[in-house]
Amino acid sequence: MSTANHEASTNTDLDATVESPVSTHALKVHHLRPAPGAKTARTRVGRGEGSKGKTAGRGTKGTKARYQVRPGFAGGQLPLHMRMPKLRGFTNPFRVEFQVVNLDKLAELFPAGGTVDVDALVARGAVRKNQPVKVLGSGEIGVAVNVTANAFSASAVEKIAAAGGSTTAL
Repeated sequence: MSTANHEASTNTDLDATVESPVSTHALKVHHLRPAPGAKTARTRVGRGEGSKGKTAGRGTKGTKARYQVRPGFAGGQLPLHMRMPKLRGFTNPFRVEFQVVNLDKLAELFPAGGTVDVDALVARGAVRKNQPVKVLGSGEIGVAVNVTANAFSASAVEKIAAAGGSTTAL
């Protein structure tokens, strides 16, 4: 028998034996099992000399053999939580800091009165741009001004109204 005939006969033998595997049973949850070796029992340390007994894998003597060192322990060096200053008070992260303009400054910058808004104050160098502005009532104002700002103190509103002006909060 030649090798060509032999190979041909083995191929036909394989073709005859290979069939598509069709399962008649449906896969169900109770058929599922973890892969071999996936689940191992927890090692029970310190339970006799057979395995992980006596020192229970902690070696001999020393601090770590006797008890676990607490988190933050710095080996006798002054710990970080004692080096930091104590918390004094509270800083509000949402605090809004206003640029302050007093009435005497308004009277100085706008001697003729008129309309005063945040852009005009920025142009005259009284406040910084892109910052909220609050008008306070320190000083006197004698001219009528129409002020537009983010906030006003009660005394500023009173004095501006007494001078014949108006206030508009943004």
